[in-house]
Amino acid sequence: MGKIVGIDLGTTNSLVAIMEGKEVKVISNKHGSNLTPSVVGFTDKGERLVGQLAKRQAIVNPKNTVYSIKRFIGRRRHEVTEEEKMFPYEVVGGPDEPAKVRIRDKMLTPQEISAMVLTDLKETAEAYLGEKVTEAVITCPAYFNEAQREATKEAGRIAGFDVKRVFPEPTAAALAFGANRKKGLQKIAVYDLGGGTFDISILEIDNEVIQVLSVNGNTHLGGDDFDQRLMNHVIDEFKKEHRIDLRKDARALQRLKEACERAKCDLSSMQETEINLPYIAGQDLHLTVKITRAQLERLIGDLIESSLKPCEKALADAKVQAKDIEEVVLVGGSTRIPMVQRVVREFFGKEPNRSVNPDEAVAIGAAIQAAILSGDAKEILLLDVNPLSLGLKVEGGLFVPLISRNSAIPTEKKQVFSTATDNQPAVTIEVFQGERPMAEDNRKLGQFDLEDIPPAPRGVPKIEVTFALDANGILSVKAKDLGTTKEKQLTIKGTTGLSEDEIKRKVKEAEEYGEKDRQRKDLAEARNQADHALYAIEKFLRESGEKLSSDDRKKIEGAVERLRKAKEKDDVAEIKRAMDEVATAPHEFSRKLYEQAAAQAKTETKPDGEGPEKGKKEGEKIIDADFETK
Repeated sequence: MGKIVGIDLGTTNSLVAIMEGKEVKVISNKHGSNLTPSVVGFTDKGERLVGQLAKRQAIVNPKNTVYSIKRFIGRRRHEVTEEEKMFPYEVVGGPDEPAKVRIRDKMLTPQEISAMVLTDLKETAEAYLGEKVTEAVITCPAYFNEAQREATKEAGRIAGFDVKRVFPEPTAAALAFGANRKKGLQKIAVYDLGGGTFDISILEIDNEVIQVLSVNGNTHLGGDDFDQRLMNHVIDEFKKEHRIDLRKDARALQRLKEACERAKCDLSSMQETEINLPYIAGQDLHLTVKITRAQLERLIGDLIESSLKPCEKALADAKVQAKDIEEVVLVGGSTRIPMVQRVVREFFGKEPNRSVNPDEAVAIGAAIQAAILSGDAKEILLLDVNPLSLGLKVEGGLFVPLISRNSAIPTEKKQVFSTATDNQPAVTIEVFQGERPMAEDNRKLGQFDLEDIPPAPRGVPKIEVTFALDANGILSVKAKDLGTTKEKQLTIKGTTGLSEDEIKRKVKEAEEYGEKDRQRKDLAEARNQADHALYAIEKFLRESGEKLSSDDRKKIEGAVERLRKAKEKDDVAEIKRAMDEVATAPHEFSRKLYEQAAAQAKTETKPDGEGPEKGKKEGEKIIDADFETK
C-alpha cells in the first residue's frame, strides 16, 4: 500500500500532511507555505487558478473567484439563503436543489470546486514524495450531516483520491493533541472555530483509546461571519459620510473583505488598526477608518457568545460538567481572537490549551489516522458518535428518532411500527436526519416501499425497522414484515444530488481539466525559456554582431524572428523547435571565430617558420594558463 495523506479541507485554508517515521510533516506548497487558501479563480482566458494565485486576483475578478465553498457543500439552496449574500459569486439552483455556483455560462457544484483545491494539495504531496498519491483521509466538521459528509467524499473522488475515511475535525485535533500528552485517563473538550463552521466535541482519552462522548456545533458560524460584521460596519459608516453604498460595487466589496480580514487578524495582537483603501469609489474617494479591538468585540460579541449554547448541549449529552474537563484544546484560526479565548476560559473555568498549532492540528491528526489505516503507526482505538439523530417519518408527519444524536457508533437500533389504515398494502419508509420534531423540518436522506402486506385492520401488521450505522457513518435501513418475513433494505450514504454516473463524468472532466492545466503550464514555461533564449541571442548580436558575415547575421536574425512568432502561438513543440534553431544558429560563427583565433596564435608563436622553443628568448618562462574567448 502506498502513502495515505491526511487532508484538512478547510473553509479558508487547506493543508496536506504525511506521517514520516514517528513525526508528522505538514507539506509546504509551491509558494513555501503550509496553508493553501481554499480559493479557486477562473480567468477570462479560461485558466483555472487555485490557492494563493486565485486569492491574488480576487479583487479584479470577484464574480469568478470562489472561496468559502465549504459553507455550501452538501446543502440545498434554501439552506444557504443567508450565506449566499456574503459572497460576490453567484449561487444558483431551485430551493430544494443542491446549491451550485455559476461561473460565466457553466454551473459548478461545491464538490467540483473543492476537488480543484484537493487536486492542488494532491500535486503538492506528489511533488514532495516523488510518487503518485491516490489515497487520502479528508476531514470535515463533526456536525456535518450525511449529505455534507458524502459530498466531501465525492469531492475527494473527483480529485482522483480513494477516500479512505471522512474524519471528524475535532477527533483529528484530539489525535494531534494526544500524540504528545501525558498518559492516563483524561476528559478534554475540543473547541473548533474555523472560517465557516463551529464544532465542540467532548472526548475521553485513555492511553491509546479515544472515545467521543458528544458533539455539537453550528455549521453557519465562523470567521467569515466576523468579517461580514466588520464589513457591514465600515460600509455603513462610509455611507453615512459619502452617501455611497459600497455593497453595489463587487470589486470594492472584495477589497473591503480582504482589508477587514487583515484588520481582524491584526486586532488579535494589537489594540487598534486602520483600514485604508484609496480610490474605493472613484478617483477622489478614499476609505480610511480606525478600528479598535473593543469595537470589533462589540460587533462580533454575540456571535462568539452564541458558541456557548452548543457547548452547554455537548456537556449535557456527555453527562459531564465544565469542571470535569481537564483540557480545552483550541482549534481553528478564529480561536486566535482574544475574546474567543476569554469566553472559552470563563465558560470552562480554565486556561485553554494552546500546545497544538490551531491551523495545523486537524491536518496532523488526519495524517496520524492515515498512518494508522496504512499500518505505519500503532493502532489507536477511536470510538466516535453519531452527530445528528436518525429516524423515520410517521403518521401526522412526526419524526421518530431510532438512533439518537451522540450515540456511540457503530450501532444498531430496532423498532416495530404498524399500518395507519385498514388493509394497507404497503408502507413507505422515509428516513430523516435532524433534531426537529416534524420530519419535514429535518434533512431527508432517502425512502423506499415495503409492499405486498396482506390485508389486515390498521395496527395489526408488525413492521420491524432496523437502523444500522457503521464506523464510517454509513447507514443501512431494513424494514421487515414480521408476519410474512418479507423485507427490503436500503443503504444510505447521504443525498448530494450527484449520481454515480455524474461523479464518474466529473472525475473525467477533472482529469481533462488537469491535462489542460498541465498544457498551459508547459506553454508558460516554454514561453519563459524562449524569452531567455531571445535575450541571450540579442546580447550576442550586440556584442559580436559586427564580426558576423552578412549571411551569418541573416541566418541568426531569421531564427530570432521565427522564435518570436512561435512564442505568440500555443504550440509548445513549435516553440521548442524555434529555440533549438536559435541556440544552434551562432555555432557555425563561433567555430569560425575559434579557428581564426587559433590560426592567429599559431602564426604569432612561430616567426620565420621557427618552433616555439626557437622563438623564445633565453631565460624567458612559459606560463601555462586557461584563456576565455569573449
